[in-house]
Amino acid sequence: MRAMKRVLSGIQPTGAIHIGNYLGAIKQWVEIGERLGKDALFCIVDYHALTNPDAYDPERLPQRTFEAALANMAAGLDPEKITLFVQSHVPEHTELSWIFTTQTPVGDLTRMTQYKDKSAKLKSVPAGLLMYPVLQAADILIYKADTVPVGEDQLQHLELTREIARRFNHAFGDTFPEPKALLNPKAPRVPGIDGAAKMSKSVGNTIELLEEPKSIWEKLRAAPTDPARVRRNDPGDPSRCLIFKYHTYFSPPEVQEAVAEGCRTAGIGCVDCKKLLFDRMMEVLGPIQERAAELRQNPEVVEAALEDGARRARAIAQETMHEVRVKIGLYKPY
Repeated sequence: MRAMKRVLSGIQPTGAIHIGNYLGAIKQWVEIGERLGKDALFCIVDYHALTNPDAYDPERLPQRTFEAALANMAAGLDPEKITLFVQSHVPEHTELSWIFTTQTPVGDLTRMTQYKDKSAKLKSVPAGLLMYPVLQAADILIYKADTVPVGEDQLQHLELTREIARRFNHAFGDTFPEPKALLNPKAPRVPGIDGAAKMSKSVGNTIELLEEPKSIWEKLRAAPTDPARVRRNDPGDPSRCLIFKYHTYFSPPEVQEAVAEGCRTAGIGCVDCKKLLFDRMMEVLGPIQERAAELRQNPEVVEAALEDGARRARAIAQETMHEVRVKIGLYKPY
């Protein structure tokens, strides 16, 4: 892992956190937190959730925000070590976003691939969807983070963040770093339980991190395998099997080898292979779910962690915003 001073990353509270989130992001966040401590900032980005009309529900957003924090803590993010907070609890995010909005050409925003993809599916496109990456830039730059853990789908947005920082620095003097992406080469592109697309809340093909074991088993039991294995004694190809792909995430090498060989030789049936996977998955998910149950019994622990995280985050954000207000020429900047 390369040298870095401060890291910012976030997750939307638009639905239950799933194993794709855990394997692709949260595990890496835990490692970063062990290394950077309080300078590892992780944010529940509730303002961003408002741009998702299919998932945003004002009645459910508070609980989803709490659940996102709880799940991250249960998965290993220790608020005693890192800074965990809710985006809307630090109002400087939106203040800086407006200032960046005045400096960002509309053409830069309409070129964003995610905007094109999402807006094409809507009859009426909200301005917030267009401005999403500007708020994202503010999320990052308000803390002067030099590193952002992202997936490849967010690289274009991060490059825009770098351009926004350059433009501001050119106009008003050196203020913001140009943050670099931290791509996790080990982060898998976890397929959904339907085997047809990447695991996604919006698609509805997830295994939730805190899902009941019985429900997880039912999903695994019905999950597709190599279509060549019509009968129990038909040999298969593990590289074409969703269940084997999941084994690579949860099972040790020796189990992966045994399962692969059993698939090729028809030495193991698909149901037995799924049972092995379920056991390995619960070895990982079980302790996380136990910690989550403890936190649910003590919600004040989560609430206190978020309050403390917001205080620490806002202290940094207020300092940055004072500097920005002075540089852009506001009257009596506070």
